Amino acid sequence: MTPAINRILRSRWLAGGVHASLWLLLYLAMTNLGGRTFSFHEADSSAGLPQNPVPVAALERLFVPDPWPKGLVTTNTFNPFFTRHFIPPQVAPPTTRTIEVTYQGFYQTGDGPKHAIFKLGAAFIDASVGTKVADSLFVAEATMQALALTNQAAQTNIVPLNVKKEIVVPIQ
Repeated sequence: MTPAINRILRSRWLAGGVHASLWLLLYLAMTNLGGRTFSFHEADSSAGLPQNPVPVAALERLFVPDPWPKGLVTTNTFNPFFTRHFIPPQVAPPTTRTIEVTYQGFYQTGDGPKHAIFKLGAAFIDASVGTKVADSLFVAEATMQALALTNQAAQTNIVPLNVKKEIVVPIQ
C-alpha cells in the first residue's frame, strides 16, 4: 500500500470515527428506531379452511398416456424428418480372440509324459503333451527350445522359450 493510505488507516481520527459510529449504531438498534413489535396471537377458529389455489383434480388427467400423441415407431422409413445417415452399420460379433502364450520350459518324471509349463495370459499352466489348453488348442510337443501348439485344423504355432507370442484362437 502507498504511504498515504497507511497513514490514514493508522490515524487516531479514523479509529475514533469508527468507534463512535459503532456506538451510534448500537444505540439505534437498542431503541428499535421508533418501530413497534409484531402482535402475535392465536388464530381465530371461526375462519374456514383456506381455499386451494391450484386445481389438483385436473392434474391427474394431465399425465394419463391416452392424450399424448403416439411416437413414431418406424424411424427407418422414408420420412422428411428422419434420416438413415446417422444409423451405425451393424458389426458382426468377433469370431476369434487373441491370447498371449509364453513358454517357460518342460519337465518329465521317469517314464511319464512330458509336462509343459507356460504362461497363458496372466495364469501359469502346467499341461501334459496332448491336453487341451484353450478353445480348440492343444499341446503338441514340448522341447528344450520351443513349444508346439496345434488346433483341430492342423495349424501349428511354435512358441520359442521365454518369448511372448500372440496366438489367434477361434471363439466357440
